Amino acid sequence: MDQPTSGPRKLLGQRIRELRARKGVTQEELADRCDMFRTYLSRIESGQANPTLTALHVLARGLEVSVPELLSPPEMPMERVRVQGAQPVSRGRVRR
Repeated sequence: MDQPTSGPRKLLGQRIRELRARKGVTQEELADRCDMFRTYLSRIESGQANPTLTALHVLARGLEVSVPELLSPPEMPMERVRVQGAQPVSRGRVRR
């Protein structure tokens, strides 16, 4: 069953993408900061995953914002945001 376009998961994903883009951080970099898989972060940003409260706290810390700021509505809809990272993008979680 598909979620409506403006459903809570979709809005949260847009907000995370918006905050990440403002910081100039790639999905890979944020996933590394949060110790999560980039693919999971991608699913959160696209509204396909339903993150736990713990994951929300970790994401807020990784984005250097408060949880209430993370949960506030996105300021503008963002279809595609690309942030160029300093390193090539890998296709999974890489431990350093």
